[in-house]
Amino acid sequence: MKQAPVMLYTEQTPNPETLKFVTNRMLYPKNTADFRENDEELAKEWSPLAASLFEKESVKGVYICNNFVTITKVADYEWTSIMLELKNFVKQFIEEGGEIMKEGYEEAKAELEAKDAVVYEGDEAEIVEKIKGLIDKYVRPAVEMDGGNIEFSSFDNGVVSVLLQGACSGCPSSTVTLKTGIEGMLKRMVPQVTEVQAVMG
Repeated sequence: MKQAPVMLYTEQTPNPETLKFVTNRMLYPKNTADFRENDEELAKEWSPLAASLFEKESVKGVYICNNFVTITKVADYEWTSIMLELKNFVKQFIEEGGEIMKEGYEEAKAELEAKDAVVYEGDEAEIVEKIKGLIDKYVRPAVEMDGGNIEFSSFDNGVVSVLLQGACSGCPSSTVTLKTGIEGMLKRMVPQVTEVQAVMG
C-alpha cells in the first residue's frame, strides 16, 4: 500500500524564538527528545535528524515528539528568512526515510535520570506521585500543543521543580504560565505545595 505524501506545516508557539513543524507522520511516538545548543554531541549520537539540523547556523535547539519537531532559532536570524528552508529540509529528510531517533535513546535517558533521581519515601512519595499525575494529566497535553514539554524534576520543602523543554525552554510567557497556571493548580490540589519553579535541562 502506497504511503500518503509527507505533509508539513508550521505552527507558532508562545516562544517567538521557536516554531513547531508538524507533519502527518509519526516521528517519535509517545516519547520526547530535547537537544539544546550544548547538546550537539548528544544529537550526533542519538538523532540523525537533530544532528543534521544543528549543522545549520540558524538552529539553536531541536525538540522531537510524536508528529512534530520544534526548532528554536538563534536570535540573530529572522523566521522570515529561514522558515521555508528549514521546512523543506525537514520534509525532505522524512520523505527520504531519514532516521529520526536511534534505538536505545529512551533507555540511555532513563539510565541517566535514574542516577540523578531522588528517592522519596512515605508521605512525600505519595505527594510526588500526585504531583506527577496532575502534571501528566492537566499540564503536559496543553504544553505539547505549544510545541514543548514539562517534566517533574524534584520536590523539596514544598517547592516543586519542573524541567521545561522545547518551545517552553526560554519562553518569555512560560514564567507567567508556571506561576499563574501550574503553581495555582498544584497549590489547590496538593496543599503541601508552596511554590513551583523551572530548572534548566
